[in-house]
Amino acid sequence: MSDGRRDYWEFFADDARRTGSLLYARLAAAIGKDAELKALAARAKAGQPHANLILGAVHYLLLRGADDPLKRFYPSVGGTVSAEGEDPFPDFRAFVFRHLDQVEPLIATRVTNTNEIGRSALLHPGFRVIANDAAALPLSLIEIGPSAGLNLIWDRYGVRYHKDGATVATIGPDAPLIVECELRGDKVPPTGLGPKIGGRVGLELNPVDLSNRDDRDWLRALIWPDQVLRLKRLDRAIELFAREMPEIRAGDALALLPDALAGVPRDQAPVVYHTIAVYQFSREMREALESILTVAGLRRPVWRLAFEYDGSLYVLSVIRYQDGTRQETRLASCHPHGTWIEWLA
Repeated sequence: MSDGRRDYWEFFADDARRTGSLLYARLAAAIGKDAELKALAARAKAGQPHANLILGAVHYLLLRGADDPLKRFYPSVGGTVSAEGEDPFPDFRAFVFRHLDQVEPLIATRVTNTNEIGRSALLHPGFRVIANDAAALPLSLIEIGPSAGLNLIWDRYGVRYHKDGATVATIGPDAPLIVECELRGDKVPPTGLGPKIGGRVGLELNPVDLSNRDDRDWLRALIWPDQVLRLKRLDRAIELFAREMPEIRAGDALALLPDALAGVPRDQAPVVYHTIAVYQFSREMREALESILTVAGLRRPVWRLAFEYDGSLYVLSVIRYQDGTRQETRLASCHPHGTWIEWLA
């Protein structure tokens, strides 16, 4: 992901620093100046972000037990050395070329199907806004790019919103998994009674098989190694997902979406949602998505909950399609992992 005006690696490094990973900020900045590593990362599939794949491949091998001096910089495998005090790049580069026969195929074959549970702190209030607009109809949820599907069960996770060290609001205090989220600004997102869910389905080009250890470990490898709490949260969410197992349809989301929308019962409100997924779409694909939703909105109202990067901020928006019109409301500015939210609506 980039804003289109800056060097990709420079953008990724700055974004990693802003979102809490000094380790990845330093590594990305250095990779961006290394022709060999950039060429290696460029072996990713078309449309896949190079930084996530080369960083994820290295993390994957460390999580799988690779014993290397690089481990000391990775808290996820017991490392205690801060990237602030010592440069991790020399060990990183040496690791890549020492394990090139494993790193290269991971970059070439894997995709960035991150499943960030923290985003449920953003989905909860977003779906409450839609439920209010939908006159309390049960919501029929269709997620584009759900990866393993862990955010298909967002309503199974509780949320604790806090500000200045104090809890301001809570959703599902007895939930088996609680997500902590900092409030910024003066407003509090809606936290009242949650919407009724009539159905839920994911449309995923590259589904993650959570019964497969390799897939589980790759999902874990995409979590940033100096954010251990996110790893623990992911592992707990995988346990909860195994009890639910919502449907995930494999294939091109744009090809599957019309039938998914047509299959929503008349007494339910169709809601399409995605979290930092559409950035991988081409302009033509984005236009096709708009067209599908506009056409579906000619028959009845259709809602879309989008959490994407707008070129400067990660923004949560709701869009209503009805009778050929498109009405968009910006709900919040947020941290990409759901660490904080500034409610705007």
